[in-house]
Amino acid sequence: MSNTMKKLSRSDLFHAYAYWMMFALAAQNMERMEAPAFAGMMGKVADKLYDDPEEQKALMLRHTQFYNSQPMVGVMINGIALGMEEQRACGENVPDELISSTKTALMGPFAGVGDSLFIGTLIPILLSIGLGLVGEQGSLAGPLFYIIAWLGIMLPFTWLTFRFGYRSGITAIHTLFESGMKDVAVRFANIVGLIIVGCISAQYVSVKIGWAYVSGEMTMSIQSVLDGILPGLLPLLLTLGAWALMEKKHWKMGQVFVLIFAIALLGRFFGILA
Repeated sequence: MSNTMKKLSRSDLFHAYAYWMMFALAAQNMERMEAPAFAGMMGKVADKLYDDPEEQKALMLRHTQFYNSQPMVGVMINGIALGMEEQRACGENVPDELISSTKTALMGPFAGVGDSLFIGTLIPILLSIGLGLVGEQGSLAGPLFYIIAWLGIMLPFTWLTFRFGYRSGITAIHTLFESGMKDVAVRFANIVGLIIVGCISAQYVSVKIGWAYVSGEMTMSIQSVLDGILPGLLPLLLTLGAWALMEKKHWKMGQVFVLIFAIALLGRFFGILA
């Protein structure tokens, strides 16, 4: 967008961005999902874009329609829509339907990318590190690390993403999806997510055999033999078993939890598990 086609200052953009980040999910409802926050964001700059009150009303009405995406990655859609609104306000041929259809077309794919990158990958990584820092003594280093790391990553990422969407407008879509960035991001997130699940399982899942082989004065722990062959074998088998029940047999998480609890209780009672 050229400098001659601008109505919004950097401060205006930041206020719109900050409103979305603060209230994206605050007024979420089943009828319109995140649309109230999207309209509220546009309301922060409505008087800067349009002098005519009727145009301001039309602007707000356009963005009260159903909208739902992942707020952190989806913030680019907010920037794109804001850039298109500014182009329209400056006299360019940007139909109302184009703005609405762009939001509708992007909110699903961006939600998938955002859930993979933030919910499925980044948050488990930061939480696993934070849990390790808490330790048995309950150190505050864990939650402090999570808060600082999360804000330190999320805030710069969302601001730069919002700005990129605003500056690029509709051309941002072609840049992202024609370059294949969506597929690369999702595949990378899946790979890293699997690695993190494996690390968390190895660190926090604990299964130990309580039986021991006794011959005269010799006592051989079955658990020690298993650890010598493949350390962490039983936690791995338990994790894979839980995954198989949920993925292949379509068990609910609660059912798997009850089964594991029953195995632990019976195993401890009969001395099978340590």
